[in-house]
Amino acid sequence: MPTEVLMPALSPTMEEGTLAKWLVKEGDEVSSGDLLAEIETDKATMEFEAVDEGVIGKILVPAGTEGVKVNTPIAVMLGDGESADDIGASSAPAPAAAAPEAAAAAAVPAAAEPATSGAPAPAAPVASDGSRVFASPLARRIAADKGLDLSQIKGSGPRGRIVKTDVIDAQPSAAPAQPAAAAPAAAAPAAAPAGPSTDAVLKTYADREFEEVALDGMRKTVAARLTEAKQTIPHFYLRRDIKLDALLKFRSTLNKQLESRGVKLSVNDFIIKACALALQQVPEANRVWAGDRMLQLKPSDVAVAVAIEGGLFTPVLKDAEMKSLSALSAEMKDLAGRARNKKLAPHEYVGGTFAISNLGMFGIDNFDAVINPPHGAILAVGAGVKKPVVGDDGELTVATVMSVTLSVDHRVIDGALGAELLKAITENLENPIGMLA
Repeated sequence: MPTEVLMPALSPTMEEGTLAKWLVKEGDEVSSGDLLAEIETDKATMEFEAVDEGVIGKILVPAGTEGVKVNTPIAVMLGDGESADDIGASSAPAPAAAAPEAAAAAAVPAAAEPATSGAPAPAAPVASDGSRVFASPLARRIAADKGLDLSQIKGSGPRGRIVKTDVIDAQPSAAPAQPAAAAPAAAAPAAAPAGPSTDAVLKTYADREFEEVALDGMRKTVAARLTEAKQTIPHFYLRRDIKLDALLKFRSTLNKQLESRGVKLSVNDFIIKACALALQQVPEANRVWAGDRMLQLKPSDVAVAVAIEGGLFTPVLKDAEMKSLSALSAEMKDLAGRARNKKLAPHEYVGGTFAISNLGMFGIDNFDAVINPPHGAILAVGAGVKKPVVGDDGELTVATVMSVTLSVDHRVIDGALGAELLKAITENLENPIGMLA
């Protein structure tokens, strides 16, 4: 029978998206791995692929449609011997508001999750370790009919996805024991104040000229995540002034030597390296909050905030402690460029334990940044300005000083540990040659 192609969740925070462009038309034959459409998520514009072969029988959601909820049918695919006459009324697109499952689906990180299903497909399977098992809806439906445990089947589709050919000849295994009944849920906490209602704000400014600005997916995500961060993360703040003269002199020398290679290091490149090394020097601070536990990472995966039109990205430089300054510089330029064009893949902006937000180039002396959950801390970096300071010899002198603020999640990092981390960052920046050792 005809199977539905569902709106995929292409990023961990995606609840809805814009179907920007169809790359196929009705009547086209497609195979597993063929590109079907371009989807604009809350973070980027991404392509998604077909999981099974078939013919595009009907496009349910036209190109350019905004606010398409995750798991909404967007097209119907026909199998062998099927025609458009086999498409029933049940294949009509669901109203955008009638997708209560979308929010739950969007909470699961998924890379390019196209889906096809005739009848409603069973819920996405989960392995015994809690990780998601990626399978097409058609494969899930066949597995449910045959009583198969998809976590025991190895997928042959794109990126290991289980497709219908993997389950057709598979044999059912013994049914797992049913889990004990869950304990009664705890009483839900009282809802946090949400501020004035839309109607109240509109009435307040009814006699003033204004223009309404619609919230796009990115702005909704930024608003939701930062509200969550300030309401749930117990922030505290540590501040230091860092003398940059040695770093600026060393940077100038390195840039002259690297000029022939077309490499120009920025102060931000040194900050990334200093933070990555500090997380190795103070490994107990290289942690994230995971609900009922903490995860302490071994590598230094450092996220860097990149401002783009209408929002921001935080691409992650993984294993930053292992990379040279020139490698970090090249990678950061590439990630920032693609972030501004909304061409980052989810794995490039998800993860990390620590973030950097630098507003020094805008002349900001200092500020407090909001932690990006589940990170343990974020470093807010201000401008380097010349200030009078007392030198080691007790004499008054002038130095280039940069003010930084470390915002810390007190659940993850205590005050003394945060101070130790900030001290390590400061020492690395004030003694930059040591970062090359």
